[in-house]
Amino acid sequence: MNDNRNEHAAEAPPAQRRDAKRVSMISGIAILFIALAAAVVLAADALLLIFACILCAILLYKLSDMLAQRFPMHRRVALVIVVVALLAIVGIGSWVMAPQVSEQSSKLAKEVPAAVERLKTTVEQHPLMKRVVAELPPPEQIVKQMGNMVPNAGLFFGGVIGALGNVVIILFVGIYFAASPHTYTTGVIRLIPKTRRSRAREVQQELGNTLSSWLLGKAASMLIVGVATSIGLSMLGVPLALILGIIAGLLDFIPYLGPVMAGVPAVLLALSISPDLALYTVLLFVGIQLVEGYVLQPLIEAKAVDLPPALVIVMQLVFGTLFGFAGVALATPLAAGLAVLVKMLYIEDVLGDRPAQKRTPA
Repeated sequence: MNDNRNEHAAEAPPAQRRDAKRVSMISGIAILFIALAAAVVLAADALLLIFACILCAILLYKLSDMLAQRFPMHRRVALVIVVVALLAIVGIGSWVMAPQVSEQSSKLAKEVPAAVERLKTTVEQHPLMKRVVAELPPPEQIVKQMGNMVPNAGLFFGGVIGALGNVVIILFVGIYFAASPHTYTTGVIRLIPKTRRSRAREVQQELGNTLSSWLLGKAASMLIVGVATSIGLSMLGVPLALILGIIAGLLDFIPYLGPVMAGVPAVLLALSISPDLALYTVLLFVGIQLVEGYVLQPLIEAKAVDLPPALVIVMQLVFGTLFGFAGVALATPLAAGLAVLVKMLYIEDVLGDRPAQKRTPA
């Protein structure tokens, strides 16, 4: 009897071990997923700040690499030149335009509520629109809600001082990343099994190329949009053209939603002068966006990932709901990175749907 029991006990473990192994694997994956989800939710601000640092490092690395290839020099020397040049441009520009920007910012904070109040008074004269206007919050509350977006835009710290702190952190960490990128990328690669490290390097390289191309194109687009908006508004006679152009250039980093957010205060100020001027202002913003959409954007997407507009807007809504204004601002580069990962790791590796390689003629 004891011998039979021992035989059954010896036969049972293999099947039980397989079941126990599956249960343990499923439980481990579930626990890991919950832990990652909790980490993303609890440390969202820090993770977004780290991603912003990585974007800064990619941009600095790409600029220094282009300079080192154009003028034969060590890449770290080129990085120093790039950083000094950027700081000099920002410093001189701030010193020259600081008085005007400060004055126009103060006027803008006063003019927007007054323009909203005038628009509300005008609309109330129409019976059909009177009910809609009655449901709207007062202008002071609208401006306050817009202002509340600024602390949420602070990736790690809040307020104006926090925003400056974010910029300093992003710049310094970005410089350190860009100075010795292989130290960090090699460390990440070593976490991957040896059989998959070559593919991980390919994915990492593609991510870097995609994000660097997108950042360079977007930086040029922001500059063009900001300058064109300031000049166009000045020619139309819209007040505070300089600060409105700066806002338009900065918000152009956010596709689709950014131009709308930048156009609202400009149209409100123009409407306070005359309806015709407001119409011309709308046409100016539409014209700039058409040029950007049909000329600048194809040039950006030629070397980066072609993201469908609906996908970008959905990502902005999702990340905006989860992480606030910072999530909206970083939604497009995050979507571009995710698109590369899905394409290479799932479509190509899991599904086996790789693009056909061109055969070289013999």
